[in-house]
This record gives sequence, structure tokens and C-alpha cells, in this order.
Amino acid sequence: MDSVKVNLDGVKGGIDGAREGGLKNVSSHCSISEMDDFDLSRLLDKPRLNIERQRSFDERSLSELSIGLTRGLDNYESAYSPGRSGLDTPASSTRNSFEPHPMVADAWEALRRSLVHFRGQPVGTIAAYDHASEEVLNYDQVFVRDFVPSALAFLMNGEPDIVKNFLLKTLQLQGWEKRIDRFKLGEGAMPASFKVLHDPVRKSDTIIADFGESAIGRVAPVDSEGFDTFPTLLCADGCSMIDRRMGIYGYPIEIQALFFMALRSALVMLKHDAEGKEFIERIVKRLHALSYHMRSYFWLDFQQLNDIYRYKTEEYSHTAVNKFNVIPDSIPEWVFDFMPTRGGYFIGNVSPARMDFRWFALGNCVAILSSLATPEQASAIMDLFEERWEELVGEMPLKICYPAIESHEWRIVTGCDPKNTRWSYHNGGSWPVLLWLLTAACIKTGRPQIARRAIDLAESRLLKDSWPEYYDDDVGGSFTPGDDLARRGQTNEARDQEILLVDVLKSSAKKQFRKYEAIVDQKER
Repeated sequence: MDSVKVNLDGVKGGIDGAREGGLKNVSSHCSISEMDDFDLSRLLDKPRLNIERQRSFDERSLSELSIGLTRGLDNYESAYSPGRSGLDTPASSTRNSFEPHPMVADAWEALRRSLVHFRGQPVGTIAAYDHASEEVLNYDQVFVRDFVPSALAFLMNGEPDIVKNFLLKTLQLQGWEKRIDRFKLGEGAMPASFKVLHDPVRKSDTIIADFGESAIGRVAPVDSEGFDTFPTLLCADGCSMIDRRMGIYGYPIEIQALFFMALRSALVMLKHDAEGKEFIERIVKRLHALSYHMRSYFWLDFQQLNDIYRYKTEEYSHTAVNKFNVIPDSIPEWVFDFMPTRGGYFIGNVSPARMDFRWFALGNCVAILSSLATPEQASAIMDLFEERWEELVGEMPLKICYPAIESHEWRIVTGCDPKNTRWSYHNGGSWPVLLWLLTAACIKTGRPQIARRAIDLAESRLLKDSWPEYYDDDVGGSFTPGDDLARRGQTNEARDQEILLVDVLKSSAKKQFRKYEAIVDQKER
């Protein structure tokens, strides 16, 4: 289209004139009475555009431009709804009408009823002002994230004080020491919510902040993985021995057990000087929090399974039994058949509204070796090996996890990974390299006969099968070396077998465990 040279001096003058006529002094939060002082009719008297044509021009486009500009200036004024509403709402179908919609007035009334005051000053709005229900839960609190739209409404209505008070108060709460169970949160965490308690006798107000310890599901109070409410380590999928997608994102047992062992090892290696003492104190605190968390929330036995099955949901309180808001219907059917009355194990993962009930061999064995498992729990893990030998060991030790995921779940979790098919590789495959961990765990718990039984199975197959990396399990239960993806001649399998038969089973190994435990226990005290 041919270019058009437009002289907008007239437009500029029209806008300036309009501002002088009324818009110049209009505040975004003016009242209805203030609006009446302006003669809005003068905004309609706008100068015509001076258009200098070069060749052709669409007359209809010019007409629409002029009309659009006029309507734009009219709407500039009408965008400010009167009274307590600062937004353009469906107030009326009549153009230039300033009568607010009844819904707006009702919304403002509800918003003002929800105001929370601290020492006479408004500091926020509660989640719900109707407390007819006996179970108020946490709806009588000021939610930090939920207050944002309310804050915007107050700001646009010319009421900044409540927003200022809210920001100052939450900033002050960030400086508090935050502790959930025995774990101290990182500095700078914003509270999820807070409530104001009024004491009519003492005539005092107290603010109680919730940093996630009472939240439903124990969710973190901020939208950032940098702040965590758990002493465990948050990990991505594929971060452990299982280095492909297998649905272990979150807090996998293997990483937590290794983390616990690393912390305990650090206690032995650190010097007792000024700098070392500071680190030792921090490590001891983290160990206490981590051990409590893992032993309380990751442990599963027959009794705990029954308790979870009877969990109530949507519990709000620091006394909640179902702290992670786990839905009982999410418990897979296989767990009820797998869990014996004698035995137990650390499940694969725990996070808000999610429990991964799968068995992971490496994580549970390391939990025993590092003393993350209590003596009773360690013994229960050994009991589980005996009770579920066919499932966890079978004809070739040792299953990396149990059970395998399959069908639709396999497609979603693994992305149709051809290597992690059912009962293969990381998806329920058997890895002889894990034998040394099982043997060491058996020695520590005084159950060497379990290791001896597993070693006998390995001796009968490994050399004959040319030391395969892992074994698959077909539907009939007979184990065969993994397909071409399972590399044969694995030196780690050969070394593993040599260690088992020559060194690990010696009585001195047990003495070394006891010596290590004595050193660590002394430093923890």
C-alpha cells in the first residue's frame, strides 16, 4: 500500500486540550463526586486530523481511525470505575455510564470483611471469612500468595497502607528461625501463611507464621526448589545408579542413604579446630533431622501399611497424622500382596501427595551400612529378603528394584525406553554387582547365611555366562543374561565376586564396622 504522510499535530493538540479540559487532574482512585466536576462533553470536541495524501488513501480506514481515536479518549476516562472499584467492570451496558455493577459492591464488601488487623493496622485478608464449618482448617489465615490479587485491588483503589503493612510484616517473618520437625529451613524462606491471635485479656496481638509445618501435604512455602522444607536432598530423575527415566524424581532412597553416609563419614574426617567444629555442629544437626525424617516417613512395614490405608486426607495442623496428604487409593495393589507380616523396608520416594512404594536394593543396603536404619529396621530388611526371596533375589541376585513398571505406566514414566522394558535393566533387572552391598549388610546385621545363599546362586552362573552386566527375567521366572545391551565380561562383576569370597566374609570386616560406628557415635554425642 502507498505510504501516507500524517500530520498529527492536530491530534496532539486535541489530546493536550482534553487533558487541560479534564483529564489532567483526574486521579486513578477518584470518587464519584470528583468525577462529576469534569465536563466530559468537551472530550468529544476533537480537531479533525490533517492528512496529507500521497497518491491514494482508503477513506474508510481514515474514518475508522478518527472514530477509534475518539472512542479511545472516551474510554480513557471511563476506564476508571468510581467508588471503591479501580477496574473497568461490567458496570452497565450504557456508554459513559459510571454506575458500578452490584457484583462489584458485593465483592468489596466481602473483601473488607476478610481484613485481618494486627495492633489496629490491617495486614492482609484471610482466605475465607465464612467460618460456618466447624473445621476451619487454615482458611482463617492470611495466605501470602493469595493476598496478591487483593493487594492489587487495594492499590488501584488508593489504599496502599494495607499493602505496605503486609510487605513489612512478611519481611519481618522471613527473619524468623524456621524449623519443621527437627530440620531448620534455609534463610530467607517466605511463610506460606500467617494468622493473628488476639488476646482480649492482655489486650495484645500475636502473629503465628506457618512455613509449611502445618500445611496440607507439607508443601514448601515458596515456589522455588532452592528452599526446601525437608532435610533430604531434592534430586532429578536419572541422578543415581538408575541413570535413565524411572520415575525417581524427588527424594530417592538411594541418594538419601548415600547423603547420610557422606555426612557421617565427614564427621570422622573433619579436624576438631575452630573451622572444623562449626561444620561438625551443622552436620550433627542435619543428621538428626535427616535420620528422623527417613525413619519416620520412608519406613514401611505391615503396621505402617495398615495405618496409611486408613489415613484421613486434607488434614491441616502440625499434629496431622497424614503429614504428606497421601491418598489411600493411590496405594498400588501389589504392595498388599508383597508386604509380609514380618519384615519391612525404606520405600523409594516420599513427597507431598506421593509415595513410591517400590523396593530399591541399593538404597536399603546402604541404609543398613550407614546406620540410617535402626537395628530393628535393619533386621526387618533382612527378614524381607528371607520372606520375599523369589521376588528380590530369584535365580540370580540381586533385583535392582521391585516390581517392574509395565504397560501404560511404562510408556509414561520411561518414555517407551526400549532398554528399560519389563524386568530388564533398571526396570526390575537383576544386577550381580549389588551382591557386595547385600553381603556387607548381612555381616553388619549378623545374618551371613543370607549372603552365602545369594553367593551360591551367583557362583553357579556368572563364570558360565561370561560375567554379564545384568540379567533379565522372562515371564516364566527363569533368568537369562540380558540382551546385547548387557555387556559381557564385566570386570566389576569379577571383582565383586573376588571381594565376596576372599575379603568381605572375613571376621575382620565385622570388627571394622564396629570400630567405624564407635568413632561416629562418639562425635555425634
